[in-house]
Amino acid sequence: MRAIYKICDASSWRDAERLGIFAGSADDKRDGFIHFSTAEQLGETLRRHFAGQEDLLLIKVDAGRFGDALKWEPSRGGALFPHLYGDFHTSTAAVITALPLRADGTHDLPDLTP
Repeated sequence: MRAIYKICDASSWRDAERLGIFAGSADDKRDGFIHFSTAEQLGETLRRHFAGQEDLLLIKVDAGRFGDALKWEPSRGGALFPHLYGDFHTSTAAVITALPLRADGTHDLPDLTP
């Protein structure tokens, strides 16, 4: 399994679970795809886009579940980021983990070793 990760506010994920489909955040919808990160990209993604935000979840997904809808495209510094062109079933989530917010506005990442 090649794991990729979606950072999501807990409220949006709970809504998606009720529907069975995650259609993306406001940023995802604006950009036309659902943003994912690899384990190596997560720390910087959290710092740049989620600093100080409470009630976040880390959604782990097997990249192979998305087939051709998942594209690896250049982003920060030319690194290839996984972008999903379409919605995904919440049942696709392999692991859902809370991302506790520290007093300094950073988040605690779980151990992501396979």
